[in-house]
Amino acid sequence: MPRVSVFSSPLLLGFDHVERMIERAAKTGSEGYPPYNIEQIGEDALRITLAVAGFGTGDLSITTEDNQLVIRGKQVDDKDRVYLHRGIAARQFQRSFVLADGIEVVGAELVNGLLHIDLRRPRPEPQIRSIAIRTQNGDTSDMIGVSGKSGGSV
Repeated sequence: MPRVSVFSSPLLLGFDHVERMIERAAKTGSEGYPPYNIEQIGEDALRITLAVAGFGTGDLSITTEDNQLVIRGKQVDDKDRVYLHRGIAARQFQRSFVLADGIEVVGAELVNGLLHIDLRRPRPEPQIRSIAIRTQNGDTSDMIGVSGKSGGSV
């Protein structure tokens, strides 16, 4: 039986990429390590905080790949250490977050075992356009106009 999508409605044109993003987010959110918080720190600012105790800046990498924020951590075992008990595992991880269009990664900071990644979500300016209506003889209406800072006439 074929799967019916919420985005298959004829009123939602061009939203197939949103469905792919949701599927990708469902696949990446299954592992629980490292734990993280997402908080709003301003009107258009977000912060992702990951608990990465034991990792240094050289053990971590942050990249964006196709609207996806990917954080990877890999620790190298110190062969000179002799553990009598090892309860803190040196494990690698990959944590991914799907970003909406326009979200920008502003920066990252490692403080006391917490990796803070700051994001900015710019507010789009509303745009209103008037579309000219042609008749069969090629005449057009006088409705060509643009409101807002960006855009053009059609």
